[in-house]
Amino acid sequence: MEKFFRLKEHGTDVRTEFVAGLTTFMAMAYILMVNANMFADPYGIGGVEGQLLGVSYGAIYIATAISAIVGTVLIGLLANLPLAQASGMGLNAYFVYTLCLTLGLTYANALVLVLLDGVIFIVLTVTGLRKKIFDAIPHTVRVAIPAGIGLFIAFLGLQNAGLVIKDSSTGVALASFNIFSGTATWATIMPLLVTFFGLLAIAILNKRGVRGSVLYGILGSAAAYYILGFTVPGFYDGFAASLSFDPFAAFGAFFSESFLKVFTQGFDFSAFIAANGMGGFLITVATSAMALCMVDMFDTLGTLYGACARGNMLVNGEVPNMEQAMMADAIATTTGAVMGTSTVTTFVESSAGVGEGGRTGLTSMFTAGLFFIAMFLSPVAQLIPTYATATALIYVGVLMMNCVKDIDWTNTEHAVPAFLTVAMMPFTYNISYGIAFGIISYSIIAVFTGRGKEIKPATWIIAILFGLTFFLTH
Repeated sequence: MEKFFRLKEHGTDVRTEFVAGLTTFMAMAYILMVNANMFADPYGIGGVEGQLLGVSYGAIYIATAISAIVGTVLIGLLANLPLAQASGMGLNAYFVYTLCLTLGLTYANALVLVLLDGVIFIVLTVTGLRKKIFDAIPHTVRVAIPAGIGLFIAFLGLQNAGLVIKDSSTGVALASFNIFSGTATWATIMPLLVTFFGLLAIAILNKRGVRGSVLYGILGSAAAYYILGFTVPGFYDGFAASLSFDPFAAFGAFFSESFLKVFTQGFDFSAFIAANGMGGFLITVATSAMALCMVDMFDTLGTLYGACARGNMLVNGEVPNMEQAMMADAIATTTGAVMGTSTVTTFVESSAGVGEGGRTGLTSMFTAGLFFIAMFLSPVAQLIPTYATATALIYVGVLMMNCVKDIDWTNTEHAVPAFLTVAMMPFTYNISYGIAFGIISYSIIAVFTGRGKEIKPATWIIAILFGLTFFLTH
């Protein structure tokens, strides 16, 4: 392990890598349940499992786990980076709600677009074009990416914890803590307090130099949640039943419902063509493929840069072994389509492990190993409540904000693109959209301030493609 992963060279050891890998897994294990539930019951109405897309919870649970294992192992072995991959949030929603339920593609048809996405990325990576695309991102946008991702994952954590909720008037609002004259009860505010004080515990432990502070924060919050559960009437009602899971039945469902479905049924678009015509079919495929490619590409590029910047792993401002990391991502996306799940991408939650000291691919190996175990012991993942993992997401969001000090906020041609990059990621719930607004605004400002000739041709191409994506797919 020392020779292959070069642990001493990267200033780490096996224990640190294990803690980082466990932290990353615990921060992103929710994808196993969330992704499976999204495909099996997209509207969350508790209807017949698999009724809408024809695929069950168990099948997608296994498909998600296998693709996460493959992607995470690849990025660890090929790129020696402490990152993890799985079916991306946002991309899975696009798959289910837009491609299938809105546009009318079947589950297998939509998998073809994911497969196409992966194949395109493999070609772009082999030819070196994907690296050139990243190099075309303006420096001010690159500097702002980690902060945008930090706000994004902190926002995810606040939502997962229920501290930030939907509001019909303002869009979002703070959850109610008023147990005296409002609607809040001890049962509703207890989890919120667990997250809040868990976050403070992580900060205190880190300040006191305790290694593994994020992991201890997650475990401590989980323990507090279950201990305080005894003070909530009905908290443990049905608890044992909720953990029941038959891994062998899930594997059976996987092989019969999702595995290789892209090849056995995916290329039959006859029903869609009959309903929409050949013109509608071509437009749908072109625009949907463009949307998947653009979102996946810049989500991955943004996450790679942001996570490595957080861990001070950039070499001359570049992500080390980027070509290998992008190849791992491309192969993982292709594998995900074959397994039967949506686009696989590098997870922003990997930053939790990086923040815990992970510096090499050994972190990824540990994370992948835990995903393997989770295939057979799903209750292990289910036992960690979102209120506990939310503490890690929020704390890492804090850590990733340090890059804003490198932005020249007094110069509007840099400040505006940087601000849009940072702000649009959490506000649109999409990393790539933040990058898009940053690149487009930077290019336009440069033209009208006499610096248009300084913009690289590749930068213009990216800006135009993002613009087309917005107008054709939104």
